[in-house]
Amino acid sequence: MLTLIRLFACYVLALVLTLLLLGILMFAQQFSIIDGWLRSGQPLAQLLLLLPAPFWQALTGVPDATAHPALRSFLAFAIALLQAATLPMLGFYRYWYRA
Repeated sequence: MLTLIRLFACYVLALVLTLLLLGILMFAQQFSIIDGWLRSGQPLAQLLLLLPAPFWQALTGVPDATAHPALRSFLAFAIALLQAATLPMLGFYRYWYRA
């Protein structure tokens, strides 16, 4: 249980740093990098959109949610953030909690 809490804490730290990186890239007007970063989340987002339509309708409350562009965009954004935070999380965990 302690290991899961440590992994979660490292993941939260990595997510915060990833969001800070996103803010810095926006401030520096590096939108091409951000666009490429968001495109990295699209394959998994497209795979998740293959889940049944009633699931997405119950989750979002929007009829025909899989065709809604806002859902696709948000899902790709969330997955891109989660993917970008995974590597630093593993590095933080290894650095602080070596056995």
